Amino acid sequence: MGTRTVDETGADTERDETAVDATEPDDATDEVQDDATDEAQDAPGAGTEVGKEDGPSGVGQGAAAVVSAALGLVSLTGGWLGTVAAARETLMGQLETAADASVATQVKEVYGDAWHTSALWAGLFALTALIVGVVVLARPAFGTPGRTVQAPWTRSVAWAGVSLGVIGLLLAVLKYTDVLLGLPATG
Repeated sequence: MGTRTVDETGADTERDETAVDATEPDDATDEVQDDATDEAQDAPGAGTEVGKEDGPSGVGQGAAAVVSAALGLVSLTGGWLGTVAAARETLMGQLETAADASVATQVKEVYGDAWHTSALWAGLFALTALIVGVVVLARPAFGTPGRTVQAPWTRSVAWAGVSLGVIGLLLAVLKYTDVLLGLPATG
């Protein structure tokens, strides 16, 4: 009944001829496995990793929308760069103004130029926020037709960036032209 075989280690072992060899596949098992493989290949998204999409994820658009809103906020509150530029302009005005200059000249050179520099930097931040926000909002129009990758919150944050950019730009122009908080009259 049993036959003698030599396994990989070289030891003689006995095996019953009626026992099923574990290395030989059963025909019924093969058919079930083949059907399962065919169904898996026909399923939507087959061949892709779980959680992965075929196209872009829209993370860049979301990040750009947040940057737009942040730049709009910086244009309203004033940023470090604008503060440093205004302080530098104040120092330059103090160095260039003669001690015997009129009060109007001193106020303009020391404070007025710094005020305009601050307004200029705020306007640049606002304009950048406005441009980035508009690009984020317009991006889906130039993408693949029928495919919207933009998350709903991205549009909201981009609109916030555009709104803050418009308000910041308006305030910067009013500040630069001395309509809003102009220099005091001396005289």
